[in-house]
Amino acid sequence: MSIILVGLNHQTAPVALREQLSLSGCALDMALNDLNAQKAILSLPGGDRRPGGIHESVILSTCNRLEIYAVTADTGEGLAAIEDYLCGLQGLASGDLHPHLYLREDQAAVEHLMRVAAGLDSMILGEPQILGQVSAAFARAQGAGAAGLVLSQLFARAVHAGKRARSETAISRHTTSVSHAAARLAKDTFGDLGQARVLIVGAGEMAELAASALYDEGARRITCINRTYARAERLARRFDGRALSWGSLADALAGADVIVTATGAPHTVIYRDDVAQALPRRDGKPLVIVDVAVPRDVEVEVGELPGVRRYDVDHLQDAVDSNLAQREAAVPQVEAIVQEETEGFLSWLRSRQVVPVIVELRQRAEVVAKSEVDRMLRRLACPDPRTEQMMGLLAHRIIGKLLHAPTVRLKLEAANGNGVVYADALRELFALDATDQFPCATPDGDVYDG
Repeated sequence: MSIILVGLNHQTAPVALREQLSLSGCALDMALNDLNAQKAILSLPGGDRRPGGIHESVILSTCNRLEIYAVTADTGEGLAAIEDYLCGLQGLASGDLHPHLYLREDQAAVEHLMRVAAGLDSMILGEPQILGQVSAAFARAQGAGAAGLVLSQLFARAVHAGKRARSETAISRHTTSVSHAAARLAKDTFGDLGQARVLIVGAGEMAELAASALYDEGARRITCINRTYARAERLARRFDGRALSWGSLADALAGADVIVTATGAPHTVIYRDDVAQALPRRDGKPLVIVDVAVPRDVEVEVGELPGVRRYDVDHLQDAVDSNLAQREAAVPQVEAIVQEETEGFLSWLRSRQVVPVIVELRQRAEVVAKSEVDRMLRRLACPDPRTEQMMGLLAHRIIGKLLHAPTVRLKLEAANGNGVVYADALRELFALDATDQFPCATPDGDVYDG
């Protein structure tokens, strides 16, 4: 059996294609059910069916990627079946989809997932959301009964790798988002944003990101102002704030402690005179203005006014560049964690190759022992229950002691990559028939929980 990956992401596919293949909610559950419908048959969109050999599956679907991880009996057949499935979702021709896909198997698939969970494969290096998305994808597959023993172990390891990357390195500790940098700068300059009256000027994407970042930093008294009042009202509603019409700008400037401007205007919207006229109404209270717009919304001379601290994207970019450098410096440490966790999983996986033969050998020994115990008990004249119990216990202990050393040695050799050779030797010597590399249960194995 093999672990395979079929995926596309922001590096390989345009957003239009990613949108077409995005899976969430009921569509995601249906896809998991389709992939895991039968171990030997893959149900395709449109009712077609073909051999697929998909034994387990997990689907990771985000705005920047769609990845299907699976355990399959036949690597080539499994990869082709999943690609066919993706084509069928939106009636895409293979020639239109295939160039945008990446296909991985076994160690390459494992390493890829570890890198994704650790934040090394994200559009923004080290972004924290992906770890939660990997964990949620795993939980969803478990809930659908699609993630079995192998993928459960793999995803648990990957989540553990992601947690280690974030707790042991600086890969996610310094923001590389202009909006978050603006919010952090506002907090560092003003102090407790929970006490600040925050004014958002603009209502587009950048304004929304800025408002969200400020809210995450503790801001709760948020006012939004925009030339289109309906858009300001819609944005304010998201953060339990209030909206103002553009005609109230003078009052808004006078009443704010922190102002973040993020309009799409091609020219200045707040001039020195606007702020100067608002200052006498402020009773000397300081004013922090962070201009994240390009072109800039706030006239440069505003920063010359008493009690006003003005920042623009150049100030923010210095912080972003510095933070990105710190994240990039952490990459070698994260790569080491990825390799360590990958090898830990592969070692566990190699040990799975010998579990069937261990189970079969123990079962064969128990059958022989039980037969001999029964034969000896029949020779005794009316053996009492205590004697029967002690004879059974003796046989069990002998089996355990005889098989302990070979079991430990076999698992050790499996971890070193020699499991198949030793397992085949045992099968030949003891005429065993076990062939399944990934049984559903093990005598002593549990899913890794980090």
